Amino acid sequence: MAYKIPELISTRRLDLARVSIQDWPSLHHFYKDVEATRYTTGHPLTEGESWRIVAALIGHWEIHGYGPYTLKLKDSGTVVGIVGLWYPGDWPEPEIMWSLIPGHSGKGYAYEAALAVREMAAEFLPQLHLISLIFEQNMPSRKLAEALGASVEKRFLFRDKEALIYRHRSPDNTGQTDSSENSDKRDQAV
Repeated sequence: MAYKIPELISTRRLDLARVSIQDWPSLHHFYKDVEATRYTTGHPLTEGESWRIVAALIGHWEIHGYGPYTLKLKDSGTVVGIVGLWYPGDWPEPEIMWSLIPGHSGKGYAYEAALAVREMAAEFLPQLHLISLIFEQNMPSRKLAEALGASVEKRFLFRDKEALIYRHRSPDNTGQTDSSENSDKRDQAV
């Protein structure tokens, strides 16, 4: 299949690659963790459940022609999380999503990757108006969305919990640069 976006994006420290089944063992470390899954699946997953989630991430690319990326450190190839475009059937709009494997938060990886995804989406899918759907209590993700220049558009009841829809502006009208102020914010966020 010809995808609508690149299958690989590189940033200063990360390679973002289309999710593959080979990523499953590393991503399972995220999906089996109680704290990591608190705002995603809501509970830790078994190996079989996390395998099905990774299969869904792969399938998303086949259905939409775009999807999430696995984040790998350039210097070691270590998988540190997933970031990318996500639009399953029960989502209100296409989303920039992010999740980091425990032990990799607070280093600016999610900011670096989400910024690259937002810029890529503006180039390849300018018709998408991207959101991030974030549970109200998820302060690290809220800080990251705000560091990316997104702002709360509305409250939304999602999975019986209060969530916020953050609206991302396209990179050409954010008015934000990678200033030291934003660098400080991103390092404190996810």
